[in-house]
Amino acid sequence: MRPIQLASTVLCCLAIVTCVSCGPAVSPEPSSLTDPQEETTVTDLIVESIDATEPAAASEEDHSGQVLRHAVFFSFKETATENDIKGVIAAFAELPSKIDSILNFQWGTNNSPEDHDDGFTHCFFLTFKDEAGRAKYLPHPDHKAFGDVLQPHKDNVFVIDYWGTPQKTMENELKHAVFFKFKDDASLEAVKKVEEDFAALPSKIDTIKAFEWGKNNSPESHSHEFTHCFMVTFADAAGRETYLPHADHEAFVEVLKPSLDKVRVLDFTPGE
Repeated sequence: MRPIQLASTVLCCLAIVTCVSCGPAVSPEPSSLTDPQEETTVTDLIVESIDATEPAAASEEDHSGQVLRHAVFFSFKETATENDIKGVIAAFAELPSKIDSILNFQWGTNNSPEDHDDGFTHCFFLTFKDEAGRAKYLPHPDHKAFGDVLQPHKDNVFVIDYWGTPQKTMENELKHAVFFKFKDDASLEAVKKVEEDFAALPSKIDTIKAFEWGKNNSPESHSHEFTHCFMVTFADAAGRETYLPHADHEAFVEVLKPSLDKVRVLDFTPGE
């Protein structure tokens, strides 16, 4: 075959291939391994670990009127002295004066009467305007310098970030931080039921003075697989004493139990 004829043949073949590839795509048949009627579970929707090691992309959800909460909890080594721990607290408390993206800062020692703290003793609650504020804070030199103060004395760290609602602080208020990890086979409907029933408690128990909840969106790898945070605020310890044995709270716990894998609870009065 002469070169011109060969070239024409090749071009013709390419044209046919191109034409075929432009045709309508054929949808694949549903996998026989998946039951289309099967109930969707929490695990079905988790594509990547919640504990991402890379900063999370900015959320596409509308968070107008909300603020970004950054809840941090520490346990300390047995070798850490009282002065060592005081030094860590003082260094953390100085950060709002050094990093202007911190809108609010509270801290306190755990005083929960429940046995769900997993050994964590110190609570720190930071607020940012948005993800940009957090993005400025995390790599900030003063934040990293604080990490150097903390590191020799830290036993463990637990971090959950979530979108919350701006609230006025009350003198002597008591914060009740509750964290859930749901079972892998918990249905989305069951999880939503828990979210809705917890959110309904403020209308049933009048000692709850403020309430917010959200799903973890921390880009750090310290969530310990907890996905939900619920922050309940009481005017004082007496408010908590009414809440814990309250019939509506106990009814909520019964709704929660079938879907719950792990719970963590830490309470603190800011400044104490």
